[in-house]
Amino acid sequence: MKKAELMDYDKALELFEPVLGFEVHVELNTKTKMFCGCANEFGQGANTNTCPTCLGLPGGLPQVNAKAIESSIRLGLALGCEIAEYSRFARKNYFYPDTAKNFQTSQYDEPIAFNGQLTIELESGRLVTVDIERAHMEDDAGKLTHVGGATGRIQGADYSLVDYNRGGVPLVEIVTQMIEGGEADSPEIGRTYVAAIREIVKGLGVSNARMEEGNVRCDANVSLRPRGSNILGTRTETKNVNSLRSVERAVRYEIQRQAALLAAGGTITQETRHWHEDTGITSAGRPKSDADDYRYFPEPDLVPVAPSREWVEELRATLPEPPAARRKRLQADWGFANLEFQDVVNSDLLDAVEATIAAGSAAQAARKWWTGEVARLANVAGVAADSLVHPVQVAALIELVVAGTLTDRLARQVLEGVIAGEGTPLQVVELRGLAVVSDDGALIAAIDEALAAQPDVLAKIRDGKVQAAGAVIGAVMKAMRGQADAARVRELVLERAGTAE
Repeated sequence: MKKAELMDYDKALELFEPVLGFEVHVELNTKTKMFCGCANEFGQGANTNTCPTCLGLPGGLPQVNAKAIESSIRLGLALGCEIAEYSRFARKNYFYPDTAKNFQTSQYDEPIAFNGQLTIELESGRLVTVDIERAHMEDDAGKLTHVGGATGRIQGADYSLVDYNRGGVPLVEIVTQMIEGGEADSPEIGRTYVAAIREIVKGLGVSNARMEEGNVRCDANVSLRPRGSNILGTRTETKNVNSLRSVERAVRYEIQRQAALLAAGGTITQETRHWHEDTGITSAGRPKSDADDYRYFPEPDLVPVAPSREWVEELRATLPEPPAARRKRLQADWGFANLEFQDVVNSDLLDAVEATIAAGSAAQAARKWWTGEVARLANVAGVAADSLVHPVQVAALIELVVAGTLTDRLARQVLEGVIAGEGTPLQVVELRGLAVVSDDGALIAAIDEALAAQPDVLAKIRDGKVQAAGAVIGAVMKAMRGQADAARVRELVLERAGTAE
């Protein structure tokens, strides 16, 4: 795919002012779908979680999921929204193979939540307030897989397969007002805003919030207007971006692409665009429809949603600590430096580290293991770190290291065994025989053998060249298969050489 001409980012900002908007789709983690009793489960066999209602077959009538209504209200409250006393569903009409009904059941002019506001903090410390226009309920579409061709897109594919398991899954779509004044920070604003939404829904417990599974997806709207102009530019909408890094990259790319096109005398097409993770570019999708094109009309098979004010206030009382306040409290409690704490946040490991500390681990040890070895293994496996191993297991592993049962090297092997399903850390230690050899007699025997094999090293140690002990320590560690405490081996080597420090 040919890459578009791009303007230098700083040059683009000299000529144009970016105007942003974001639509974040949050899949709710209810047990069943939005309007039927089918299971809301990820990763099941294709078209197994379906029924006449979510397939849009004749005679299938929808019924609203009460838990989804509750989750939507709680999310709206957490975003500072007003909760409508009366809202209703509408039919958003369009034909596409992933929507078996030929319409999406959504909310149009009467959403459940509206007029919200969320303040985010950038890495520089700059605070940006994002005004939220609405947070409305709808059901998700199915999933298309395009087979054949080089891009995985419908263009050039031999054929397409559709899985309707996701069709009907409860969604909340959060739509911002225009975001102006972002300037050079615009890409970071996109990433930070989506990260804040994700953190909120995780804290509320209303979504699994795994972007790699599509639980949180972002449509990024970008337009440019010439410096000094009050006329908005034509926007593009980059659809279904499903990682925080990609949101940032997609916004930056669109600013550079649109700036180059406008500076050359071209025009921007109002369209949806696809984000390509492998190449870091966007490509044209379809012309962007306006609301009139969808022919919205009230859903005749569903009654309006009219939550009582008493129930709304009861739900407000269940809201957890705001994410920003929680982060400040945790950093103070743990004593992390700014870079240490930001490393945990950026790695999306705040919950995992908190749970590990709650299970008894020291804060720095929890941070070290999660952002180090666990993150490395997760990256190799291509999964989220917190899905690889439970915090309780990490805490148990750290306890074995602190107790001297394991060295860090042995603990890494034990971690691999835990992840492989061989049991708890202690069970893996026993199964694999990985505990540190604490018997000084066995260590001394190995040391004497190593010293006898290297008489020149022994002489160097006795002449005061203590660093020469490293050769003996290495030989002992090899003989003990790494199951010795190197510090203790060093002490014993110096004792046997008669030069104990």
